[in-house]
Amino acid sequence: MYLGDTGSKWIVERPEYLAELGVAVDPHGKMPDVVIHYTDRDWLVLVEAVTSTGPVNSLRVAQLKDLFAGARPGLVFVTAFQTKKKFRQFAADIAWETEVWVAEDSTHMVHFNGERFLGPYDD
Repeated sequence: MYLGDTGSKWIVERPEYLAELGVAVDPHGKMPDVVIHYTDRDWLVLVEAVTSTGPVNSLRVAQLKDLFAGARPGLVFVTAFQTKKKFRQFAADIAWETEVWVAEDSTHMVHFNGERFLGPYDD
């Protein structure tokens, strides 16, 4: 659906698909690096590469919730790291009720507490 980078901003874009999900894309908004619609669960997985904007901290969660306020699917927040060493540098900043994925251990995820593992939370 969406894959961005800090240089060209938009790499792959399907605003019509996002609109069907209730997401109004602001071309000047701070979109996450990757937006995936996990259709089996009807979740929008919002992925931030720590190298672009930093980890998904409490402020970033609030920004993303605001940006995706009209979305029908539930929101899942993920910070992506290249290495565990880089993850350790930012671990204290990661928001609760979010997930972490580390490329060097790509078959596992780290869950930052909450009532469920990998899923959206109702506010």
